[in-house]
Amino acid sequence: MNILVVNWQDIRNPHAGGAEVHLHEVFRRIAAMGHGVTLYCSSFPGAPHEETVDGMQIIREGGRYSFNMRPLPAYLRRFRRGRFDVIVDDLNKIPFFLPAYVREPVCCVTHHLFDTSIFRETNPVLASYVYLMERSAIAFYCRRHVPFIVGSPSTKEELVQRGCRAEDVHVVNYAVDHATHRRTGVPKSAAPLIGYFGRLKRYKSVHHLLEALPAVLGEVPSLRVMIVGEGDDRPRLEAIARENNLSRLVEFTGYVSEERKMELLQQMWCKVMTSSKEGWGLTVLEANACGTPVIASRVPGLRDAVRDGETGLLYGFGETADLAGKITRLLRDRAYREKLSAEALRWSQSFTWERAAAETLAVLEEVGARNSAR
Repeated sequence: MNILVVNWQDIRNPHAGGAEVHLHEVFRRIAAMGHGVTLYCSSFPGAPHEETVDGMQIIREGGRYSFNMRPLPAYLRRFRRGRFDVIVDDLNKIPFFLPAYVREPVCCVTHHLFDTSIFRETNPVLASYVYLMERSAIAFYCRRHVPFIVGSPSTKEELVQRGCRAEDVHVVNYAVDHATHRRTGVPKSAAPLIGYFGRLKRYKSVHHLLEALPAVLGEVPSLRVMIVGEGDDRPRLEAIARENNLSRLVEFTGYVSEERKMELLQQMWCKVMTSSKEGWGLTVLEANACGTPVIASRVPGLRDAVRDGETGLLYGFGETADLAGKITRLLRDRAYREKLSAEALRWSQSFTWERAAAETLAVLEEVGARNSAR
């Protein structure tokens, strides 16, 4: 097949997150199978206009805030002559509405719907714009019976509730690279250590973890906490830690290398995910692959990635007393913690990018074949 993917960013973009990891891991494997993959995305300072990365041709144009205006002229100028079998439309915040003007069959990939959670992330004006654009896009795509690929049953349920046909929504679970995310013999820390891994964005609600800490400290006074990652919410989170006299036990590491990340994941007694919504939660599986259980909010995506009471624990989103209780239980009960750790490791082994790539390709081939039949 010859596949065109339209996404906001590529894996080398400084703002790349879980969506870009998913795209890269899946489509580089599809390219390795012998299929042509072209990724059209936004540019960033210092990036070449075109390059080949892991077998994929990457074409960059426009900036982070103007890229949504680029696909239409780029298609008319260049891509409509590319003889693509299928075009992948990555729906993330601001939609491209590709089915409105492309001739080729379109398959939409979406990781999660922001819905009202976008109001936790940005100002009311911009949040309202994203909210309305997302809702109108879903209605538009569903009316046209555009096939969707989503990462969790939760996202499928949301799309069906919005009017999509169940048969148009395909669940392809995210995965983990077991060559890099694995146990390497690094022992758990001597003192109780918990942490957060990921981008520091407001909708990730990392402040809920900080608010839960005083109650945990009363039961586990030797606790240490690591906040690993970078993002525009970091200054606010650091201020909350200072104001609540938590600076002595909370360390903000910023960005760390993959090697250091694997060390920390193995050292931690548990990882905490406080987000208001996720497509799945790639870092859940990464932690599990290192034998670390995860305590996560019971929200779409995370409630699929964490098997409550088996691979980790779920708590009510925003209920910091519940979160504190779950953290305390896990830290004080070694046998229970080790049971969850062992099951988390087994759970992670069933998710591979090879399987995700094969399932994604099967959907794209079906979409292309259906169009050819018509």
